[in-house]
Amino acid sequence: MEAARQENRRIINMCGIVGAIAERNVSKILLEGLRRLEYRGYDSAGIALLAANGGKLNHLRTVGKVKKLVESAAKSKIRGNLGIAHTRWATHGKPTIKNAHPHCSSSEVAIVHNGIIENYEYLQENLIKDGYKIKTETDSETIAHLIHKERKEGKISLLNAVTRAVKRLNGAYGICVIDKSQPDEIIVARSGSPLVIGIGIGENFIASDPLALGHVTDQFIYLDEGDIARITLNDIEIWHGSKKVLRHVTTLKATMNEAGKDGYKHFMLKEIYEQASTIKDTLDGRISKNRVLEEAFGVHANKIFDQVKSVQIVACGTSYHAGLIAKYWLETIAKITCQVDIASDYRYRDIIVQPGTLLVTISQSGETADTLAALRYAKKQNYVASLAICNVATSSLVRESDFCILTMAGQEIGVASTKAFTTQLALLLILSIVLARRNDLKPAQESKLVKEITRLPQLIDQTLKLGKEIKKVSKQFAGKNHSLFLGRGIQYPVAKEGALKLKEISYIHAEAYPAGELKHGPLALVDSKMPVIAVAPNNDLLSKLRANLSEVSARGGKLYVFADESIRFQSDKRCKVINVPNCPEILGPIIFTVPLQLLSYHVAIMKGTDVDHPRNLAKSVTVE
Repeated sequence: MEAARQENRRIINMCGIVGAIAERNVSKILLEGLRRLEYRGYDSAGIALLAANGGKLNHLRTVGKVKKLVESAAKSKIRGNLGIAHTRWATHGKPTIKNAHPHCSSSEVAIVHNGIIENYEYLQENLIKDGYKIKTETDSETIAHLIHKERKEGKISLLNAVTRAVKRLNGAYGICVIDKSQPDEIIVARSGSPLVIGIGIGENFIASDPLALGHVTDQFIYLDEGDIARITLNDIEIWHGSKKVLRHVTTLKATMNEAGKDGYKHFMLKEIYEQASTIKDTLDGRISKNRVLEEAFGVHANKIFDQVKSVQIVACGTSYHAGLIAKYWLETIAKITCQVDIASDYRYRDIIVQPGTLLVTISQSGETADTLAALRYAKKQNYVASLAICNVATSSLVRESDFCILTMAGQEIGVASTKAFTTQLALLLILSIVLARRNDLKPAQESKLVKEITRLPQLIDQTLKLGKEIKKVSKQFAGKNHSLFLGRGIQYPVAKEGALKLKEISYIHAEAYPAGELKHGPLALVDSKMPVIAVAPNNDLLSKLRANLSEVSARGGKLYVFADESIRFQSDKRCKVINVPNCPEILGPIIFTVPLQLLSYHVAIMKGTDVDHPRNLAKSVTVE
């Protein structure tokens, strides 16, 4: 039954939740928490507060940035010792004040909710029959009315009302609930959407992400699936089913300096320039001078790897592109077959799992809805094991996989992934080497590969020096609405990632094609108004790529070629060449990704878009 429920679940975790109970006014704590969650993406924000002695339940909502909510809160002088706050990314109903959270029922119960309630329309029909007026277009309002109804009819505690109400919800939720008649507690419940409890001294907090509470605590309890908790000033009680349980307290030492821009204009630019150090951090402790230390994958990873004959990769978006690159490495280096699936489609077809197949899931946040659903579906298949490659140690993906290896990218704030992508590639590369040992990779060959990998930070630093030249090139994209990216072999997924970055943050329509496919259709699009961007490493496909690029020039297309400096491509009036530092072929996908990131950033600046918070997009997960 649980497996079926997990399979049908749709999770959204773009929204942000913050809650607090203290002897002091918590409004500024809540608002600062929301500000720290802005990187997730949202379209409205709100706050609800109660004074310690009860009284009126005050709430305030705005459309747009948290800054607007802060300004409105200052004008209204809203205060309270207990409160909840929320940033919403619209899934049901437009981004309007009435659809913003918190949602209230009869001015008595207020809730904030992350997730999607799939049976809300059925529940609303019954609530309307019971006299409740539905004021919004959201699924979340239903939760507030359900809890209020349970309180009123059963004359029971808020905890029991929430416990009863959530049993009627189908879907995913992380909810926080307050009631004006019980101003000394917050009730929270989690199923499919993460929640953490922050522990203070004589005060406690709730959030969807510990980053939101870094200014008030470093002690956290991560709620498990199905947990319901009661939080007061001095106590935290957690139930799972009918049993009272204890959950481990985790201390997070990360400082909020990580979330600062450190002098860069945008988080994305900062994160692009951090890639040399984040890749070094990701490789530290995982490779020696001559070999990959497979113990880094876990205590029993070697026994699992001994059984692996093929690999199935499942991921979304940028992580999916990392998987496509890994397919080349696994088949070239490890000599094993690899399939790569988009997570949102993976569980909707009949999967044939060959004996000895390892499942690899890739996600920056570890909370990506489709990837989690794919993992849960895959557990019913005959995989050797599931390996998660993730950036968040406490994420659902990590906890639910058989074993994991973490990227050390640090907090990635920009919605368009950069350093998370390249650190994923670094780990997929060493995974390929580990598996290649089982297929006659000689120690001398591994030593050569590892020595090349250790050059990555230095090569990335050299590549980042192209920033000024790429900034000048970006000006030529003024007024352009379409673009075409080309790559061959392992560089085709790099071209796909370059196109994704450009469309994400500059809103220029961008497509990527294998360069050899030009003559099979895309060449019809080429004219002087469409920039064509190509990646040209020094490999066996170079001569074929040159011929493809000549086809573009012959039709009046303007070429921008990122070429390995050793092949001596020449610029002319129809072709601008940006020389990329010479690198070993195995490192090409990582190195050539960096200038494409810089190009998308500078074009977006030229276009005047919101680089860190592109429209309609969010950081953490997708909605099916």
